[in-house]
Amino acid sequence: MSSQPQSPSHHTPVSSPESCPTTPPPPPLLLQLSFNQDHACFSAATDNGFRIFNCDPFRELFRREFDGGGIAHVEMLFRCNILALVGGGTQPQYPPNKVMIWDDHQGRCIGELSFRAAVRGVRLRRDRIIVVVEQKIFVYNFVDLKLLHQIETIANPKGLCAVSHLSDSLVLACPGLHKGQIRVENFAQKKTKFISAHDSRIGCFALTLDGRIIATASVRGTLIRIYDTDHGTLLQEVRRGANAAEIFSLAFSSTAQWLAVSSDKGTVHVFSLKVNSGVSEHEKSQSSSSSDAAVAPSSSSRSFIKFKGVLPKYFNSEWSVARFHLHEGTQYTVAFGLEKNTVIILGMDGSFYRCQFHPAHGGEMTQLEYQNFLKPGTAL
Repeated sequence: MSSQPQSPSHHTPVSSPESCPTTPPPPPLLLQLSFNQDHACFSAATDNGFRIFNCDPFRELFRREFDGGGIAHVEMLFRCNILALVGGGTQPQYPPNKVMIWDDHQGRCIGELSFRAAVRGVRLRRDRIIVVVEQKIFVYNFVDLKLLHQIETIANPKGLCAVSHLSDSLVLACPGLHKGQIRVENFAQKKTKFISAHDSRIGCFALTLDGRIIATASVRGTLIRIYDTDHGTLLQEVRRGANAAEIFSLAFSSTAQWLAVSSDKGTVHVFSLKVNSGVSEHEKSQSSSSSDAAVAPSSSSRSFIKFKGVLPKYFNSEWSVARFHLHEGTQYTVAFGLEKNTVIILGMDGSFYRCQFHPAHGGEMTQLEYQNFLKPGTAL
């Protein structure tokens, strides 16, 4: 084809290029957002493919677009080239009852797992693939895709499931068979623990990296409870608010010192946890020198101690140290950033926020960065 510019047409143009610029294609519809295991990256599943982003610094790493084919779930495996894909949207790229193992170096699927029901969620470890369907969870060996375990659950349309990510521990948490119940499988110890976490149905939960601690919320979303997974002991209870809310995500910091919570109220809360310290509660109350102590909620609830048993439990609740206000009605997913005391917030409207909280003073978080990752751009 000639590289010379074409001679202008003798017909009168309707309008000049300046007055009628090329309309950019509309952004794709987001179907799912999820962080990878160490929260350094996140994936966006869309109605025409998927995109992978780095969190800090924020940048798009790569995208794969299919000819109109939608992806409902993308699960990363840390930063490696292997991903798990599930088709979705109005025109699924793959059947919604299959998990496709995608090798991005080869740009193709290298394996698949088929199920009788639609796949509700996928979790990856370096040694396992965990697949969630409506009332069952399947655990596969990653190397040969051999089925190792099947776990029955109560109806689980949201695909709730969490797994530890340290190589020397394999802990899986999922809904039990009864309302409000969490089932914890410690495969290394060949031990199953049932935790009656809430009176209402389970709405959301998250494990620490080592799987020793779980945070749970019910569909009411007012209280978040922290349990030891080994014994099922309640370690701490914190309050998100007084009114019912849908909890979209829970996330521990890498040290389990902090817990972040997002809900449909458009607010992200950060709570101070006492679960990772060997210091007893009595010793903590005697010493105010610990920088890890949450000043804001402790002081606000301590003033009610003398009225304990008189005032409702609500007044003795532990409240969040810090919070960040967003648009109500958008679904947000949270994680802690690599930089100390930072939180990454992803919105289903394409928003990316990086915020920082003060560990002692708390209050409203400071917004450090905002991006719209659905805006047209070239992958780096």
